[in-house]
Amino acid sequence: MKFPLLITLLLAGSAQAQDKTVKQLQSEAGRTISKAPDTTARTWRRGGIYGLNLSQGSLSNWAAGGDDFSLSVNSLLSLFAFYKKDKHSWDNTLDFNLGYLRTTSLGSRKNDDRVDLLSKYGRAVSRHWNAAALVNARTQLFKGYSYTTDTRTLTSAFLSPAYLLASLGMDYKPNDRLSVFLSPLTARWIVVRDDTLAAKGYYGVEPGKHSRQEFGAFVTATYLKNLTTNLTYKGRLDLFSNYRHKPQNVDVFFSNMFSVKLWKLVAATWNVDLIYDDDVRLFGAGHRSAALQVKSLVGIGLQVKF
Repeated sequence: MKFPLLITLLLAGSAQAQDKTVKQLQSEAGRTISKAPDTTARTWRRGGIYGLNLSQGSLSNWAAGGDDFSLSVNSLLSLFAFYKKDKHSWDNTLDFNLGYLRTTSLGSRKNDDRVDLLSKYGRAVSRHWNAAALVNARTQLFKGYSYTTDTRTLTSAFLSPAYLLASLGMDYKPNDRLSVFLSPLTARWIVVRDDTLAAKGYYGVEPGKHSRQEFGAFVTATYLKNLTTNLTYKGRLDLFSNYRHKPQNVDVFFSNMFSVKLWKLVAATWNVDLIYDDDVRLFGAGHRSAALQVKSLVGIGLQVKF
């Protein structure tokens, strides 16, 4: 009788041990495995915004008057790719704006057209300062006209004008939102590829020629900030002074975009551009005067951030 009792005790102890082992395995299997944080520094940041605003109206037997039909379409695409590693940085941005307007009385015409590519390389020399080199190209894609009551006059076309700029200087970056590039050594080329516009000597290019080279000082400041949870501001100010011709007449290019997120993919935008170039003498009596150019576009539509 001793042997059966001993066997029974051994089997009971073995069963208890197995049950404990099974419970331990089940506990370990259900445990959440925590992943070690990734400490690898991000060398690239990429993203952008695409927006599309559309408005349409129609009238029939409308006593108050107005165009029988109107259609406005405006789109913007803003891309960026920023590289940062050790003392080296490389900032790239591309802005593309295009707008179209059609009404019964005015016909079809564009109301926005800009392609702007900027690339800037910098090497840190202190906490907030970089020695930097910058290149910038700005033009439009389609023909543009100035309109009078009975006629229209060609004023722009693809690469007419185009502004190409190469610059060496210092870049001040106190934070991720603000960058101020200062350069006393800047070369700029103004290109007028269209023969008709070149023959008239538009944009400071001598009549019959297709380009003009300038040398001067250049400043560009960019600022991007979320002013509130739903309100974003993006601005850029370019200033250029030509050492060789009237350096006191500084060329100004100032672009601003305010964006308010209304609901998921819907946003309201306000784009304001200010340009002054003393060599662009297309205004006033006889179209021979320079003037401050102002463009303001307000719209509500689709906006996608990526």
